[in-house]
Amino acid sequence: MLKYTQAYTMFKEMIADGRLRRGERMPSIRRAAELYRISRTTVQNAYFQLAAEGYIYAKPQSGYFVAGGPKAPATPMPRPQVQTPPRLDLTGNSADLSSFDFSLWQRYIKSALRQRQRLLTYSEPQGEYDLRCALADYVRERRNVVTAPEHIVVGAGVQMLLEILCVLLKGRRTVSFPDGSFVQGSTVFAAHGYTVRTRYKDADIIYVSPSHMNRQGDVMPIQRRLELCAHSADTGAVVIEDDFENDFLYSSTPTPSLYALGSGNVVYMGAFSALLLPGIRISFMVLSPALAAAYHQMKDTFAQTASKTEQIALCAYLRDGNMKSRTKKIRRLYTGKAKTLCALLAKALPDHPVRVGENGLQVQIETPMLPDSAPFEQAGLALYIVKEKSGKNIVVVSPSAVPADRLEEAALAVAAALYKAEEAAKAKQSKDIY
Repeated sequence: MLKYTQAYTMFKEMIADGRLRRGERMPSIRRAAELYRISRTTVQNAYFQLAAEGYIYAKPQSGYFVAGGPKAPATPMPRPQVQTPPRLDLTGNSADLSSFDFSLWQRYIKSALRQRQRLLTYSEPQGEYDLRCALADYVRERRNVVTAPEHIVVGAGVQMLLEILCVLLKGRRTVSFPDGSFVQGSTVFAAHGYTVRTRYKDADIIYVSPSHMNRQGDVMPIQRRLELCAHSADTGAVVIEDDFENDFLYSSTPTPSLYALGSGNVVYMGAFSALLLPGIRISFMVLSPALAAAYHQMKDTFAQTASKTEQIALCAYLRDGNMKSRTKKIRRLYTGKAKTLCALLAKALPDHPVRVGENGLQVQIETPMLPDSAPFEQAGLALYIVKEKSGKNIVVVSPSAVPADRLEEAALAVAAALYKAEEAAKAKQSKDIY
């Protein structure tokens, strides 16, 4: 095939599949020759052929432009879908705007930005040392996790820290999660070649979130914690303790961390996205002595993913004691909302069992039918629907992001959507029978 024919075919296909759009300027003859490493004459002959067939047209003093050609694009490029945010987010993945003191955090960020010389270099791979010292004090006081800054690793979210753990735990093959809702964690391990199971006691790695064991917000009882630590000591299984939402426990009796109860096989993980804001992506993990030694041998192969500015700001925020008052405030606010919403839902759904979850943040609604999510989505509601092993169908709503003056609106909207979903499920069931 002649070179100009190859160039002609290439440009024609780019126009046909939408990579070159109608009205778009074609590369100049000189630029196209440089890009595709062909002669200007070859490009010029290809353009002449494309113009003769109506794919492009020439404008004096301007160059060639795409006309679209005699054929419509064979496979038009799909337009990216823009997701419309829900009217009411009841997933617990967002924060209440009024719950956070933005002006206070802004002062700490501004203070961090004044440390200009320090910001001229990359952050330490393990995280800023002064922040790790502050974190060591924080977890010792809050969770009785006694550790040293050298055993703490900082990262931008738990998922990034799990990437590091997957490398450190390379010799192990299986990992167990409480259920299928831990999508991000299981995805990381699966991508690294681990076999992912749920509730598998013989796994090499056991991932648990004691204060949020599932979507419903169930809390791991102390007896189960002791059994898990004993199992880890007997078998050598590594336990990853994701302490998500522990700071919010208000209605249940405080329980000790697995790290404090364990025998050296526990990795403790904490984060500040729920306590502060989802947009502040700073998490940390406390490694066992053996894993810390392994990490230090290869820490130069890892890059720090958390913002250095935010690390400096968080360190000062912790040292000034703000987290303690912040925890009390947010705990009262979120657990109070859950209780209020529970009462409103009980009134709107008198024929449904409604209760606050064990960790005090989620409200659970029992329904006899497994509802479809469509009626909730049509009403602009984002929430979770869970089918338990016991056979119960549970609608789980978390009002943390809903303003207090919209809780009644949320309750009425959930009730209306649930009744609609149940009617649709009954109709489908009757149709299947007959």
